[in-house]
Amino acid sequence: MTRTARDLLRTITAELAPDPRSNPLVPLIAAGEADREVLAVLALEQMRVIPADRRAFLQLAVRSTAEPEADAFFTALAEGEAVARQRLPAFAAACGVDEDRAAAYTPLPGCQAYPAYVAWLALNAAPADAVLAVTANFSAWGGYCAAIAGALRTHYGFDDEACAFFDFFAEPAEELDRTAERAVQAALDTGRLDERRARAYGHLLQSYEALFWRTLERPA
Repeated sequence: MTRTARDLLRTITAELAPDPRSNPLVPLIAAGEADREVLAVLALEQMRVIPADRRAFLQLAVRSTAEPEADAFFTALAEGEAVARQRLPAFAAACGVDEDRAAAYTPLPGCQAYPAYVAWLALNAAPADAVLAVTANFSAWGGYCAAIAGALRTHYGFDDEACAFFDFFAEPAEELDRTAERAVQAALDTGRLDERRARAYGHLLQSYEALFWRTLERPA
């Protein structure tokens, strides 16, 4: 029986699901035990991650001109990052981050490894392989955002505007999932997908994601 894109996405997402122990920070935030300064650093790091990822996804869209389904997927991702960028300042402000602090901030290497690798994928990965790797990674990220959004309201007194950045990523993205499925199916049908490479890319993305959260927990 021929494997479908839906089956493949489910399989690889399950394979790459992170060990709960790999992210020590989100449980602390969820319990209201993380210091507010950690939230401020999270905002400062995301102020660099989001625009970097948007440009990377746009580059992948450009490289996908011969693969319209992948082009649509990466274009949608870039549009989503633009929305997230609009919502991020309210979270930063609630954390006490102003323009002067943002301008003077030095990013943490462990946090910026993730967007650096996304940029590497934008330059080097076959678009179809990147679709599979990125989609598998998003499942964990959405869960983290849902936990943080709830905790910000319950334990830290943030209002809806300040939580909107995390709400956006926590929302079900059914249309994006369908777009990813179409892109992967098209790659399977045309023999463009290298599952081994896609798995390797996804594994590194998950590793850098875990490094991001571990670095935030102990920024020194």
